[in-house]
Amino acid sequence: MVKIRMKAMGRLHRPFFRICVMDAKTPRDGRVIEELGHYDPLVRDAEAREVLNKERAAYWLSCGAQPTEKVAVILKRHGVSNPAAKKA
Repeated sequence: MVKIRMKAMGRLHRPFFRICVMDAKTPRDGRVIEELGHYDPLVRDAEAREVLNKERAAYWLSCGAQPTEKVAVILKRHGVSNPAAKKA
């Protein structure tokens, strides 16, 4: 299974994450299939905080990639809908 999740970068007290497409069994900082953008939680400007390639994210979702909870929130903020979203 392929997942869209965050890869931790940055350093101590300065978090930074890349939004990546990875195999579900790959370690958090392991091999990446494709990088879709990044998330910098310490930036004050909302537009600069999250950068995302919407077209590629929509492509991977259509291929069946499952986003993590935090990535799903970011995708929703950018207007990318998940066609296989589970309804509870």
